[in-house]
Amino acid sequence: MKSTHCGEINSERSKTDRVEIVYYTDPLCCWSWALGPEWKKLLEEFNEKISWRYCLGGMIQDWDHYDDPLNTISRPAQMGPLWMEAMHRSGRKIHYNIWMEDPPASSYPACIAVKSAEMQSSRAGTLYFEALQEAVMCKGRNIAKPEILMEVAKDLAAKNPGLLSLTDFSRDLRGEKSRAAFRDDLKDVRYKRIGRFPTLTITKPGETGIILTGYRHHEILRKAFLRIAESDQGG
Repeated sequence: MKSTHCGEINSERSKTDRVEIVYYTDPLCCWSWALGPEWKKLLEEFNEKISWRYCLGGMIQDWDHYDDPLNTISRPAQMGPLWMEAMHRSGRKIHYNIWMEDPPASSYPACIAVKSAEMQSSRAGTLYFEALQEAVMCKGRNIAKPEILMEVAKDLAAKNPGLLSLTDFSRDLRGEKSRAAFRDDLKDVRYKRIGRFPTLTITKPGETGIILTGYRHHEILRKAFLRIAESDQGG
């Protein structure tokens, strides 16, 4: 995935000057939803100094293979209390009852759907990811279901004319290219040994970076960003 957000990079010098952030996440990650406002504050403040991209982690392949010993979660009903904790800590609305009412069987379909939107543009991928988060976190919609993925795409396209071709999205959702792109993200997650979401890697070319994992307040994100942005290689 090579998309660049928050403005295009137009010169070799600007590429060097920008701080690069990879945001490892998953549409079903409650802590990524909790982090949203803090993350957006950082992007708004340093819009011209950041190049970033999502890397989708495939948090839940299926419930036969999912196990989170840190939070003692191995089946859907146990996910609800974690989402409730994320709601209380962040103050964001979270429909934690979905894990009792209509638990998503996997986060892979949603990840593939994001890659399908991203194939049209980085902005489409970003807005679709956010729309999926809102659908599941606020409205309790099961984003593991293909029909829900399409409904979210239709809603997004209606609100943003010209953003998303539903014909192309539907084709890519069923196609191999989106799955290959998602597999590339999974390879990146394994290579970087990312074990939890959200995780941010904050770097500048040729310099040692910073890794932040979990829900963090804006001030922590800001300090980490400035530490990298103001570093002077060789100084």
